[in-house]
Amino acid sequence: MNNTSALDLLLGTLHLPSMLRENNSMTKRAEKENWGYDKFLLSLCEVEALDRDHRKIERNLKKSNLPDGKTLAEFEQSRLPAAVKRQLPVLVGGVFVERAENVLCFGLPGRGKSHLLCAIARELIIHKGYSVLFTSTFSLVQRLLKAKQELLIEAMLKKLDRFDVVFLDDIGYVQQSREEMEVLFTFLAERYERKSIMITSNLVFSQWGKIFKDPMTTAAAIDRLVHHSIILELDAMESYRTTHAKNQKDNKKAPILRG
Repeated sequence: MNNTSALDLLLGTLHLPSMLRENNSMTKRAEKENWGYDKFLLSLCEVEALDRDHRKIERNLKKSNLPDGKTLAEFEQSRLPAAVKRQLPVLVGGVFVERAENVLCFGLPGRGKSHLLCAIARELIIHKGYSVLFTSTFSLVQRLLKAKQELLIEAMLKKLDRFDVVFLDDIGYVQQSREEMEVLFTFLAERYERKSIMITSNLVFSQWGKIFKDPMTTAAAIDRLVHHSIILELDAMESYRTTHAKNQKDNKKAPILRG
């Protein structure tokens, strides 16, 4: 077995697929351009590191459950309120994740709350290397409740703790029983000051009693979420569906120009 074959075998054994893939072509290039050993090894390692980052991003995107198409490129940023528009670069920069802060986005239905936070979450995964889990609040509550009933709540919380950010969509649509409310509060308290949460809600805080039922639990939940948080308010925006309907109507009224 020659040295190249032996190296290929070793690279495969060490699970370095990108170095294995590029080894032969890079060896030829190194010989042709008279590279030193340091440059050759550095170039191979850079290829492996870059591909490993790409593979990690793909894994994190898949595990995130983020819906397709909810990107910044597809979001009409010009329609955002000025205060939210100013905060956007900071949010995609991920500083709030480093600080274990929360992002709370409020607005009536159709304002683009979910799209905006999904777009931010995707940027965090692709450009900052963070792991994010997107889930409806209802779905997460049911999973937590099932885990509690099976005496696996601690294991479930540890599993969720692996994500840098958990994105709870539509918390305002959840009308929990006391038991469901308790597992949701347990989750929020578990991440408090340690990991970030992103939340969309069509209910302002004064209406969160509909979610948590008990006034003291409601106050405690709000306190934990607001203590370290960035609040985005989209009520000033017109509904996307209303805007889309108006645009379609205007297009139908537009005169047809014939050459």
